[in-house]
Amino acid sequence: MKHLFFVRAVLLTVFAAWAALLCAGHAGAEPAPDTQTETATVAGRLVNSGEPVAGATVQALDDAGTAAGSGESGDDGRWTFEVPVGSYTFEVVQDTLPEGVSVQGTVNREITAGRTNTVVFTFGEVRTSIETPLYERIIRLAIDGLRFGLVIAVAAIGLSLIFGTTGLTNFAHGELVTIGAVFAWVFNVSFGMPLLLASVLAIVVGIGVGWLNNAGVWRPLRRRRVGLIPQLVVSIGLAISLRYLILALFSDRSQAFADYPVSAERQWGPVAITDINLMTIIISVVVLVGVALMLQKTAIGKAMRAVSDNKDLAAASGINVERVITLVWCLGGALAALGGVLLAMSELGGRVQWEMGFKLLLLMFAGITLGGLGTAYGALLGCIVVGLLVQLSTLVINPDLKYVGGLLILIVILIVRPQGILGSRERIG
Repeated sequence: MKHLFFVRAVLLTVFAAWAALLCAGHAGAEPAPDTQTETATVAGRLVNSGEPVAGATVQALDDAGTAAGSGESGDDGRWTFEVPVGSYTFEVVQDTLPEGVSVQGTVNREITAGRTNTVVFTFGEVRTSIETPLYERIIRLAIDGLRFGLVIAVAAIGLSLIFGTTGLTNFAHGELVTIGAVFAWVFNVSFGMPLLLASVLAIVVGIGVGWLNNAGVWRPLRRRRVGLIPQLVVSIGLAISLRYLILALFSDRSQAFADYPVSAERQWGPVAITDINLMTIIISVVVLVGVALMLQKTAIGKAMRAVSDNKDLAAASGINVERVITLVWCLGGALAALGGVLLAMSELGGRVQWEMGFKLLLLMFAGITLGGLGTAYGALLGCIVVGLLVQLSTLVINPDLKYVGGLLILIVILIVRPQGILGSRERIG
């Protein structure tokens, strides 16, 4: 009987495959219906030294050198037009540019349907790395590394405080960074709010998300006395869930802020920095100094430090440990959201990506491990060192691999000094 069932199943499978082949052959024999050529939108903005270039003509050339479409930039430098889907060479017609303004070259792009294809032109004289002295490159990369390290520190201090007060290694902290940037984009683009107001509201959302994380997930686990290893596994699952929820609700492509300010690079001798990066450094320093003063001077800050040093002793001295942990989660969510906005503004050119926080997560871990787990000041110092090494590593490696340097730092630290720069060795026995 078993053999009979087996033979019948094989015959049914062969018959189904034969029928599918016949249907495919019949479908292939039918002539393809006539369809219109699919087109896509191409757009961009012409900016020279921070000033929009108006009245310039941008055209798309096909492989034969024939113009497939063209458009003229408006008063704000923006241009847009439609072209059939395909590969093109985009150029700015030199005769239509103002006197003294030049474009460094053409741009080759594969245009796809279903989205707006952005084409970016670079203005000014071409300046190769050979023309820039080595010491000048080191100074500029060091400044950029300081900026990047401060952004990592803003996002990572909450992660360090959460570890210090609860012992939790929160792998979902990167998604809090992404949520802050995504909500800033939603308020700015979908609701038409100014970018500054949108960023402030994103920080408020970050506070709410941090509170919700603690109230909905971690407080119940602590009350059940769930161990730290199971909590770590829960944080990994929560991170994956949040990441793909953001992907489903946001976009799989990077999205730009509506009023991202394009600024020129300012130079003071060998020092060169854009207004956005300078503002990022200033905001990061102000926030980090504010957090340091809060930890040192305020009652809640001293309570956070007490809970981080010894939770049982803090509870015995009358400190409401659960209230302190809730405030730490709210503070961590706010700082993560701010870090996401600063990361999108300074590192990603005013664009938001659905996995930007996940890409930053291991660098945050490297920074707080280097500085000393659970210490806010150690997180600041470690993240600045990581940011500097990541950017300076581009002197010897491909810039696309620069994050690898930060992860190598993490491995070396765990081998040589696992307690970090400002951490203390644990006593055993």
